[in-house]
Amino acid sequence: MDLVLQNLDFLLRGACYTLQITIVSMFFGLIIGLVVAIARLKGNLAIRGLARGYVSIIRGTPIIVQIFIVYYGLPDYGINLEPLTAAYISLSINIGAYLSETFRGAILSVDKGQTEAALSLGMTGWQTMRKIILPQAARVAIPPMGNTFIGMLKETSLVSIVTVTELLRSAQLLIAQYYIAMPFYIAIALMYWMMSMVFSYILDRIEMKLAKAY
Repeated sequence: MDLVLQNLDFLLRGACYTLQITIVSMFFGLIIGLVVAIARLKGNLAIRGLARGYVSIIRGTPIIVQIFIVYYGLPDYGINLEPLTAAYISLSINIGAYLSETFRGAILSVDKGQTEAALSLGMTGWQTMRKIILPQAARVAIPPMGNTFIGMLKETSLVSIVTVTELLRSAQLLIAQYYIAMPFYIAIALMYWMMSMVFSYILDRIEMKLAKAY
């Protein structure tokens, strides 16, 4: 493990890229997922069809193919993206489709009587969604959303194929330099595990606070 310790700074920089990609992609994925979920529940027939088609296509195709389309396919139409930008876009679009189903299920789990009560008190549909439905749906959505978040953390390793120097790519560069693999793979496996544990702890705390609030 001496080689790992000697190159720990390099691996930590890769881990920081992994965290950055995960957090940014999750942030935009949350926005996409919420918009798509509301579109499927509240939109007209055309909007619901588009939202359903988006979810079906993204969930039905491998994420690695989606990354290839964004990074290698779009240049055919004059759209050239930096590797990191391509990673953000492809991962956000992917995670958004999965989160939309999580949000849709959570929103549907809220008792319809509460919506009717809010509307009878003079609240608009948007006010009802924002003040009554979404806070309660968030409590239901946190556990599956946490699993999705941790899955996204691990799926960031796939963007190494477009030369983003995240954690896996950092290890691959060191392996190519030293011609030894096992210590570096064990090291990054432990780093992925530790990051997953930290995120799990944070999400558990959020879930506990929401449970007390509602």
